[in-house]
Amino acid sequence: MIRALTLAVAALLTAGFASGASAPPRVCHLPKAIAPAPELVPPANEIVRDAPTAFYMLALTWAPEACRGKGDDPEFATQCRGNSFGFILHGLWPNGPDGRHPRYCGPAPAMSAATVRKHLCMTPSAASLQHEWAAHGTCGWSSPEAYFRQASVLWRAVKLPPMAATMTAGQIRDAFVKANPRFPRQGVNIRLTGDSRLQDVRLCYDLRYRPAACKGGVGPADDVTIHVTPRRPR
Repeated sequence: MIRALTLAVAALLTAGFASGASAPPRVCHLPKAIAPAPELVPPANEIVRDAPTAFYMLALTWAPEACRGKGDDPEFATQCRGNSFGFILHGLWPNGPDGRHPRYCGPAPAMSAATVRKHLCMTPSAASLQHEWAAHGTCGWSSPEAYFRQASVLWRAVKLPPMAATMTAGQIRDAFVKANPRFPRQGVNIRLTGDSRLQDVRLCYDLRYRPAACKGGVGPADDVTIHVTPRRPR
């Protein structure tokens, strides 16, 4: 039943995202040895188990910006040195109706190496995968496999537009909507760093995983200028 639902969602979204601009093909190189991250102990002040889910958010991180200043941190080797990613998946997040979101809803044992490997090109950090499963996946899915299967359906359906070195927030929203016509402009939430660099683009969905307007705002106004950290040469 779960597999049938996942495939149905994939077919629906793929049909909706059939046209528009596209970024270069997603190319990924994985290390030979992959070790899962250990189980997380959630911070007590971040546990929210009584908040309902009102909509979903698919958070896409601009990898070149995330890699600035990471240096030789081995945790980010796949993301920042072994590949030249543009957008990567930060996570699929259940969001509450009023700014209070479900988090760390249950036990999150360490993931298997096979599950980490399967999704490392989507979210290229074993620690990040473990964190997303613990903080968000436990609030709606029975296993990391089920959670990342749903996340990957949505991720694969998104057409990623190319980014220029300098863009306005409106241009970024327009680029995503042109590439993904089913998305409303109010469904594209942009997040910046403190120095006005592109950090995330967060796409909103209703409870049936249909593109929808975001609740609670969409980030900077359309005329705000944003600096986009360039991708690492291949």
